[in-house]
Amino acid sequence: MIASQPLLVILSSPSGAGKTTIARQLLEKVPSMEMSISVTTRPKRPGEQDGVDYHFVSPETFQQRADQGEFLEHATVFENEYGTLSQTVTDLNSAGKDVLFDIDWQGAQQITQKIKLPLVKIFILPPSVEILRERLENRRQDSKEIIDMRMEKALTEMSHWPEYDYILVNDDLKKTTEQALAIISAARCKKDFLKPIS
Repeated sequence: MIASQPLLVILSSPSGAGKTTIARQLLEKVPSMEMSISVTTRPKRPGEQDGVDYHFVSPETFQQRADQGEFLEHATVFENEYGTLSQTVTDLNSAGKDVLFDIDWQGAQQITQKIKLPLVKIFILPPSVEILRERLENRRQDSKEIIDMRMEKALTEMSHWPEYDYILVNDDLKKTTEQALAIISAARCKKDFLKPIS
């Protein structure tokens, strides 16, 4: 007899492509899945909770944990640090949980190099660059200068899509979520991700 191992699922996208919304949908629809909560030096935004959205720490604390080798991956994004704690992933995996990562291409590269567990990498693209900018403007969270900076970074991020297993164009949120769920279901049947059970 065989069974699927717990999956590590990476979602990456440029800001505004819908990654966070899709991640929430996956967490609702896949009972065995839990989010890997990142550590960050970024200031808390209104409505965010420590330990729920992120683990918010000082730059000094972040650097100390990085120096001690506690991060599975970490990267600098818009002058703030973000990182995934190795212990978080180990604990969830040992409990039989699928782990969902909301990280960028830098983190995805590091995890791919370091980890041997079943890994599925999904990159979410916007329908077009113009629509991406429109989505960022409609959020009304950032100034024009910040949006310009996000757009410049988005072009760099989108150039890394060939490094991923699956590419989804988010022109319809419901359809894109269904596609992501189908990818996860198919991954559970992949021979490399199966293990014998006694």
